[in-house]
Amino acid sequence: MSAQKKKTKKTTSASHKGWRIVGYLALVVLLLALYFLFAPNTGSFTQGDYVYIHTGADYQEVKKTLEEGGFVSRINSFDVLAQKSGYPQKVHPGKYLIKKGMSNFSILRLLQSGKQSPVKLVITKLRTRQDFIRLVSRNLEADSAVLQHILTDPNYLSQYGLVSNTALCAVMPNTYEFYWNSSAEKVFKKIAQRYVNFWNNDRKNQAQNLGLTPQQVIIIASIVEEESNKNDEKPNIASVYINRLKIGMKLQADPTARFAYGDFNIKRITSVQTNFESPYNTYWVRGLPPGPICTPSEKSIDAVLKSPHTNYLYFCAKKDFSGYHSFAANLQEHTVNARKYHDALNARGIR
Repeated sequence: MSAQKKKTKKTTSASHKGWRIVGYLALVVLLLALYFLFAPNTGSFTQGDYVYIHTGADYQEVKKTLEEGGFVSRINSFDVLAQKSGYPQKVHPGKYLIKKGMSNFSILRLLQSGKQSPVKLVITKLRTRQDFIRLVSRNLEADSAVLQHILTDPNYLSQYGLVSNTALCAVMPNTYEFYWNSSAEKVFKKIAQRYVNFWNNDRKNQAQNLGLTPQQVIIIASIVEEESNKNDEKPNIASVYINRLKIGMKLQADPTARFAYGDFNIKRITSVQTNFESPYNTYWVRGLPPGPICTPSEKSIDAVLKSPHTNYLYFCAKKDFSGYHSFAANLQEHTVNARKYHDALNARGIR
């Protein structure tokens, strides 16, 4: 073999070797890229956890939240991909579920999509505006100060026929679904829409037949709600208060005295509560309180609307502590029933 041929073969071999090295390097780069993209990069949680991105947060805040919250274990590789994808300029606020084993690519795709996990806001019985505000603030980003303003703004509430004292009439127990970053106004508007829908023409006519407004019905229902959890006797309880209203008799409802006094752990109402001066204490004032003393259930509201015609003016808890009540048409009958119940309380040492 000539020297020229040997030189050419050597050059070709070196060239092939060089390309093989380039190929190996390219493969390594590709594998690293795929690793950065698709390898699991979540924290130590076993199932998954939620990351909350606040309204107005920039990318640096998001990155800090992901790192310090343990959502991303290798923040540098995440940062490289985030920068390349343009995510820093497209941050979407919300609540996002980061599942165990998610990669940089899947985390970024989720955050960029803005497809956040919805929040179920479960409203049961609430007693005050502050209870409602706290419930919303614990579950949603909605500004509590804005919500407080909405609940006391007569101009805003007037669209629902409400005032500050009756604002909670619009808050009906149910499960409502929101995005975590919903504004206070969106939250109240959605909840109030259920109130609007509930008061259809049939219910409005029922209220009118009783000589009551929807808000007055809810106020009575709130008292009934606090008096009993027995749905089958709520209509009779409602009839007592409606009968008292009709003849101008004080309602003298224990739950209103407890509400006015502000201690909801009291089990036995005494003169300390009944003598407490407040427009909400129906031992102190005649007629209805200026607003509901809780957010009554739909069953309690309908119990008022469908209350039977009775001659009941009194009721008290039965001595067997079953949760049911004994009803009476006159004070003499009621005194007998009340004595039996108070003797049972004394026997149990309930003060």
